[in-house]
This record gives sequence, C-alpha cells and structure tokens, in this order.
Amino acid sequence: MDPQEASVLSGVCTMTSKSHPPLMKKHSQTDLISRLKSRKILGVGGEDDEGEVHRSKISQVLGNEIKFAGREPIGLRLWILISAIGFTVMALMALVFPNQLYEVVFEEELSTTNISVRLYGGALLSLALIMWNCLYTAEKIVIQWTLLSEACYFTVQFLVTSITLIEIGILPNAAVLLLLSRVLFLVVTMAYYYHLGRKPKKI
Repeated sequence: MDPQEASVLSGVCTMTSKSHPPLMKKHSQTDLISRLKSRKILGVGGEDDEGEVHRSKISQVLGNEIKFAGREPIGLRLWILISAIGFTVMALMALVFPNQLYEVVFEEELSTTNISVRLYGGALLSLALIMWNCLYTAEKIVIQWTLLSEACYFTVQFLVTSITLIEIGILPNAAVLLLLSRVLFLVVTMAYYYHLGRKPKKI
C-alpha cells in the first residue's frame, strides 16, 4: 500500500470514528409553552373584561360578529327595562291576586278556578326573568330572540283576549285599553327587532 492510499484510508477511518452530534428534537411540551408565551405577549387567547375569549388579534380589535356592529338602537335598553318591570308586575298580580286581575280586565267575577290565571302568572314570570337577563347582555342574537318572544306573547294575548270578548259578548273599557296597549307594544317590539336584524351599511 502506497503512502497516498494509506493517508486516504486513515482519513476515512477517522471520520467514521467520530460520533455524530445528536439531532435536535422539538418536544411538544416545549413547543406548547412557546406558543402560549407568544399568545400572551400578543395579548390573545385569554379572557377580556367582558369574559370573552379572543382567538386572534383581529377578533380582539374588531370584536365578535354576534356583538353589535354599530351603536345600539336608541331606547333599546329602556324598552327592555320597561318590559321586564311590566312582565314582573303582571306576573305577581296574577299569582297573588288572580280574581282581581280577571275582574279588572273583563269586569266580571272569575267563574272557574283561578289556577289558570296563576299558571298565566307563572308563564309571565318566566318571560320576565328572560327580560331581566337580556337587560345585561351584549349578545345581539340573545336580544333578538328575547324581542321575538315578547312580540309572540303580545300577539297571542291580543288574539286570546279578542276571542274571549267575542264569546262573552261584552266590550269593557279596560279590555279595549288592554288590546290597544298590546298593539302598541307589538309595534315597538317588532321595530326594535327589525332594526337589530338589519345588516350594517358598508362604508
């Protein structure tokens, strides 16, 4: 073997004898911690003051699409407050004084058991709780469904009261006032519902 071949063979043996450096493996736990640190620095991923979790910086700045895209309709919160108070008062009257409430509307004594009026009061109380909850929410879809439930109640009450008056054959002033108020409340409620359902105009 000549000296040149011996030198090449020695170099190859030396290279193979050297240990290769270990491969750098990326542990999943380290990667997860790194991502959490990055999201914390960016200010996303956690809850804000309203308890909302933002998945990206864009959603944090623009907000979720279920929230109001613009300003709330004027008087919306006041109308919800008036509705909540009205439903609560009527529910308590129907639960505690069912006979008196029936006499005020139809100007005659309740001929059957008062359990039906008390059940009516229980239904009103349930709607009142929904109204009170809607007063403190910022979710657009929740407010829309609450207004739709209120409008449905006014419609049903108007129809049931009208049919009852036709069957009885009388038209008391209190009943007429009740029917007119139901129509007015229905118009206002549907106006707010329609306003919330409109898409905001693009600038």
